[in-house]
Amino acid sequence: MAVTTNDLRNGMTLDLPEGLFGVVEFQHVKPGKGGAFVRTKLKNVRTGAVIERTFRADERVEQAIVEKHDMQYLYRDGTDYVFMDTVSYDQIHVSPSVLGQAVHYLTEGSVAVLQLYGQEIVGVDLPAAVELTVAQTEPGVQGDRVSGARKPATLETGLVVQVPLFVNPGERVKVDTRSGEYITRA
Repeated sequence: MAVTTNDLRNGMTLDLPEGLFGVVEFQHVKPGKGGAFVRTKLKNVRTGAVIERTFRADERVEQAIVEKHDMQYLYRDGTDYVFMDTVSYDQIHVSPSVLGQAVHYLTEGSVAVLQLYGQEIVGVDLPAAVELTVAQTEPGVQGDRVSGARKPATLETGLVVQVPLFVNPGERVKVDTRSGEYITRA
């Protein structure tokens, strides 16, 4: 669907010759001389690379329709992750390379929002924080309460985070999915 650069909004996805790009920032500029133009900051949906690009005002660009589907992660099938659409109950197999860093926060039964462009998965939206079980860490020692001291802990998904000294194996912790940092015990 073609739109003009005057209709650009943050979060809109564009299908440019260079690939799929999400609009991060845009600014309409009307100089004293010459025609107006639109200065944009675009993020490549597939690679995450950010570029800056300038368009003429009223230039037509192709808008990509990206659908968001709530999908529940069911299980691993070989290396693939199997998701089920929570509305249609259709199941799809997704490779770990498509999911990127999201694989560190997925547990069986958890729900993620998959962004689909046609049949291609172009992004994964996770909740801001998830609860995961500590699979392995050094046991906490009684009285070892040094303020701010941390130790590495391997979580059930294989993610390694720095946790306070009092966290023990088998405990559930809350982890920020944007930064990958420990928040609190669950």
